[in-house]
Amino acid sequence: MAATKKEQRPSLVIRNARPADAAEIARLSGKVYSEEEAYSPAMIRGQVTSFPDGQFVAEYEGQIVGYCATFLTREALALAPHRWDEITGHGFASRHDPKGDWLYGMEVFIDPEFRNLRIGQRLYNERKKLCQYLRLKGVVFGGRLPGLAKRRRRVGTPEEYVEQVQNKKIRDPVLSFQLRNGFEFIGILHDYLPDDTASLGHAAHLVWRNPQVPQTDDQEQGEGSGRLPDAVRVATVQYELRRVNSFEQFQQYIEYFVDVVADYGADFVTFPEMFTLQLLSLEEHPLGPAESIDYLTGYTERFKEFMSHLAVRYNVNIIGGSHPTKLPSGDTQNICYVFLRDGAIHEQSKIHPTPNERYWWNISGGSEVTSIMTDCGVIGVMICYDAEFPEMARHLTNQGAQILFVPSCTDERQSFLRVRYCCQARAVENQSYVVVSGNCGNLPGVENLDIQYAQSCILTPCDFGFDRDGIAADTTPNTEMVAIADLRLEALTTARNQGTVQNLNDRRFDLYSVRWKSR
Repeated sequence: MAATKKEQRPSLVIRNARPADAAEIARLSGKVYSEEEAYSPAMIRGQVTSFPDGQFVAEYEGQIVGYCATFLTREALALAPHRWDEITGHGFASRHDPKGDWLYGMEVFIDPEFRNLRIGQRLYNERKKLCQYLRLKGVVFGGRLPGLAKRRRRVGTPEEYVEQVQNKKIRDPVLSFQLRNGFEFIGILHDYLPDDTASLGHAAHLVWRNPQVPQTDDQEQGEGSGRLPDAVRVATVQYELRRVNSFEQFQQYIEYFVDVVADYGADFVTFPEMFTLQLLSLEEHPLGPAESIDYLTGYTERFKEFMSHLAVRYNVNIIGGSHPTKLPSGDTQNICYVFLRDGAIHEQSKIHPTPNERYWWNISGGSEVTSIMTDCGVIGVMICYDAEFPEMARHLTNQGAQILFVPSCTDERQSFLRVRYCCQARAVENQSYVVVSGNCGNLPGVENLDIQYAQSCILTPCDFGFDRDGIAADTTPNTEMVAIADLRLEALTTARNQGTVQNLNDRRFDLYSVRWKSR
């Protein structure tokens, strides 16, 4: 009987949030706020991937019932007047600064049904423990004033309202709790959250100073988790389309390149868009464009199984070009499958089919763009034409992506240059690495894929600390070959926070943003 009672004891744990929690956390935010004000899964992934150690969930009986989001920022920004949208990168935590000396608390919310478990207290304690572990100066945030609107005629200004709360003449459900937890009021943040009508848009600027760290400008910072390698070796395959006599022969060609890059110690290898179309040469009778794509979708599961096996066997993460796939809805999408060396398979649909893809192949566009956590950092995929839309790269960067892979398929030089120039722009404006892989060779028997032009490349931002001309490696045009480069993730961090230009930090969050709409 005693053992049975012990097994039934409720459990409440605080742990770090994981990317896989994003959908559940987003649903909880909709329950706490409203569907219009809720975080999207992409925003949660951005927070988690930007600073994995700084995001916490409260899990009760296996259910997520609370969430706490933080990021690192520098004192000059944290203690100056600011707005929530600006300092948090519109809720993605994309302004996380690994060299920051303050922990910024951007969000805490609790399931209303579990507010009697002191979950808020536990989450605030986790913030303080993290702050002390990283030897940061303290915790800073803008706290809501939900009682201000009701009392504005009686108390006057926000400053007078806070003073009365401090003197315990009135009680504010949020500010009173924060003051009891040792936070110091340093001023009012005006227009902090304009949509917060209960607080009249204002917030209390609050800090908790770490007693274990001198409050000077030159203390050493914690090193963080150190989970990622100093350099990531990336390979791009410029693949020659050719006739094959069997699926096994197709497998031999692909395995050859995976074997080669694995011998060179590559962490990633990427193949071009639609490189599986060479399987159409197995069909004895000519097929129309739409028939060709329908035929090719029959190889989807066999292709996925084979590529995943290669990724695990050769210990390399494979960006599997793209492959047309029939969905349960009956639509066909152009999907890039990402095969990680731990056996996981991710997929990213092409968002923007070209006019030819829509007309000839009946390809429809996807609607979700999701970053992918790997053992070498966070990556994103844009398929060819997608790279010509800057919103996609920015959305992936907001979710923490540092390397953007672009499988492409272009028929002549102008088409190739559109993709190439846009990829270089994406590398500059997002201060990210961009890896492009294209097809060469010809498939005379395949409608709408007669000729190919490619010069695959590995692109970097254009600043000190990166390769000349922003090109880490590239290939000879229209020649089957492999390009390999070592990419330092730390160089991106340095550029984003100390570069000659700082495109991410200097965004005007007060003027514009990228907001992804759910369908």
